[in-house]
Amino acid sequence: MSAAPDPRPDPRPDARPDPRRWWTLAALVASTLVIGFDTTILNIALPTMASALHADIGEQQWIVDSYTVVFAAAMLPTGLLGDRFGRRRMLITGLLIFLAGALIGALVSTPAPVIVARLVMGLGAALVMPLSMAVLPTFFGPGERSRAIAALSAAMGLGMPLGPLVGGWLLDHFWWGSIFLINIPLVAIAILACLFLLPETRDPAAPRIDLVSTALSVGGLIALVWGLIEAPSRGWTHPLILTAFAASVALLTGLTLRERQSVRPMLDLGLLFRPAFLWNAVAITLVGFSLLGLLFVLPQYLQAVLGNDAFGTGLRLLPMMAGLLLAARAATPLAARFGPRPVISGGLLVSAAAAFLGSRTEVGDGYGTTAPWLTITGLGFGLGVVPAMDAALGALSRDREGTGSGLLMTLRQVGGTIGVALLGSLLADAYGTRLDTTGLPSAAADAADGSVVAAHAVAARLGDPHLAASADAAFVHGMDVALLVTAFTSLAAAVLVAILLPRTVAADQGAMVQETADARQ
Repeated sequence: MSAAPDPRPDPRPDARPDPRRWWTLAALVASTLVIGFDTTILNIALPTMASALHADIGEQQWIVDSYTVVFAAAMLPTGLLGDRFGRRRMLITGLLIFLAGALIGALVSTPAPVIVARLVMGLGAALVMPLSMAVLPTFFGPGERSRAIAALSAAMGLGMPLGPLVGGWLLDHFWWGSIFLINIPLVAIAILACLFLLPETRDPAAPRIDLVSTALSVGGLIALVWGLIEAPSRGWTHPLILTAFAASVALLTGLTLRERQSVRPMLDLGLLFRPAFLWNAVAITLVGFSLLGLLFVLPQYLQAVLGNDAFGTGLRLLPMMAGLLLAARAATPLAARFGPRPVISGGLLVSAAAAFLGSRTEVGDGYGTTAPWLTITGLGFGLGVVPAMDAALGALSRDREGTGSGLLMTLRQVGGTIGVALLGSLLADAYGTRLDTTGLPSAAADAADGSVVAAHAVAARLGDPHLAASADAAFVHGMDVALLVTAFTSLAAAVLVAILLPRTVAADQGAMVQETADARQ
């Protein structure tokens, strides 16, 4: 199927491609590589950090989610900073903030300061990622945009397998803080690339930053994530948990109402009424939900249950990363030939099948059982995310590309944040229910209940093989529950995308252009 013509007016007088665009892409790739690398290097270190910092499952979730909550909530206002004050300037600022957070993380020794360090890194990442994506429409037309998106996705994908390998090697030879220090050379390379290869761009017509809307979005997301993480230990019907969920609903509803009434909204919710944007955004959000959720669960399984060291765990995650990279490369020509709808829904179906297969894992299974469904999982993610990203951006009129790409990145990060919080909480709930601590002293039982890593440490200290076996069985049960939820979520998304995603975005684009013209009159 040939691509539909782009009905959007081209703001460039000569409509010729910018000759600097591939050098620009190289700088963006260098910046995105840092974010992709850090995503997985932390996950591979979580079991080691849990042992060194005495962090339970909830604290491990916060170490991951403190980053993604700020990343998601700050992405819209920070993206607008780039529009107003220069995208290159703000992108470099984001990299420097990210570096400051990494330095803090390397110098602390308890969970709380590590969480603070991750908050700072999330703020830096919130500047880097949306600005990288927002620059693309300025330099790449519809015919080249999918290649540019695929390159950025490949950079993120390349960083992901590098993270476990480099992180595993560092953890086998140095202390856990080295996973933060490794960011220094990576960020330095990215900053130099931006300084010398990335031209400055702005969008003076971008809406102003709305501090009230920013506070509502940050507060709503934090309340939701706090409730999801704390529910297993406090109980899902505990008054504090119910209050957190109610506050999240109230704050996010207030955000929605405020943005819908705004003449120049920071969060362009009107885009969600466009099927060509909405259902691609749904696919992207659910891929983020599944990918980051699995990257939270899998390293603990590979290290604590199967007994691999950090570097061995990194090697064993490569099949998923390889599948993701291969599918991302194949997704663009497949979408060009058959249209994005069958490729996206097919990718989600593949992800669902892989998760169903993984949910059959038993405690006695080895890595030979895990590797096939990990590879299939990566293939599904790659097939789903690249054409969905391209089609969602292609559904935007040119003057809504900035807010649209910001909304898209925000939804993806929100999906990942909820994935870690929800799947981690399901894992913690199932693990705590199945773990047998009969006969243990109360302090030892409480420690073992915190995480499978802690349970193995207690079992080794007490010489209790029954506790270690019980912890393994409880963790595998919790992982299976999390995978089942992932499978059903991906299956539902595949069906909805197959039914509701338009075959072409041309009509949707035309309607959006007309809507924008009417609003200006």
